[in-house]
Amino acid sequence: MEDCVFCKIVQGEIPSTKIYENDLVFVMMDIMPLSEGHILVLPKAHHETIFDMNEQLAGEIMKVVWKVANVLRKSVEPDGMNILQNNYAAAGQVVPHFHMHLIPRNQGDGLRLGRWNAKQADPNQLKTLAEELRQIL
Repeated sequence: MEDCVFCKIVQGEIPSTKIYENDLVFVMMDIMPLSEGHILVLPKAHHETIFDMNEQLAGEIMKVVWKVANVLRKSVEPDGMNILQNNYAAAGQVVPHFHMHLIPRNQGDGLRLGRWNAKQADPNQLKTLAEELRQIL
């Protein structure tokens, strides 16, 4: 995609601090990190969201996420790690090219990610939705 910043990075038109790549996946340091070691994992081909990818590519991305997250954990030695991904602006996606964040976390780091106002679910609604989903899967 012509105007996609991540596509331009993958194509070498914009510089990046690349960590790893294979035929399908590109891994780089985030230039606006939330913590030391904040990494982005993305497909080389342009796919706006997870819904635009096939199962094979999604699986390959998760293999790379697993590999890089383990190396990052050994290197930075955080207390924890957020591994997250947003789809569409309503969910917080800023760059419309699928990407996953690996964000090392430490106790007291002050980051406030995902502070949801969860409410107790209605058991009947849970059961109904679960039945619908099982039928589709």
